[in-house]
Amino acid sequence: MSSELSILGLYGILIIVVILVEVVLALGQYGMPYLASPRDENRPQEGLAGRATRTVLNCAIGMALFAPAILILAAKDAFTGTTLLLAQVFLLARVVYVIVYIVGIPWVRTLSFVVALLCTLVLYFLAL
Repeated sequence: MSSELSILGLYGILIIVVILVEVVLALGQYGMPYLASPRDENRPQEGLAGRATRTVLNCAIGMALFAPAILILAAKDAFTGTTLLLAQVFLLARVVYVIVYIVGIPWVRTLSFVVALLCTLVLYFLAL
């Protein structure tokens, strides 16, 4: 398996970790009875729990954008040193994004988001 595909897998693991963090934070905010309920009463999440929820959603979108580029490159057997570097920078930027979003550091969050998005965009240009 190529390193780029491994990075794709690592990003998937990162998303699972963020989901677990979200659950723990929501448990602290609402308690198990609410989380185990059908949640017909939609309570807004606030603070860390709310940011964790938004982080999960953003990570899922990031995966939906990143994965096709990597898979196209894999199908074309078109991985290079550049694609590896872009995938590594993408993953690092997403790790930074997750941390700074949950703890609430806005400008670093935005910068890391833009870096990851630009890496994804360049991967698409290289894939097509």
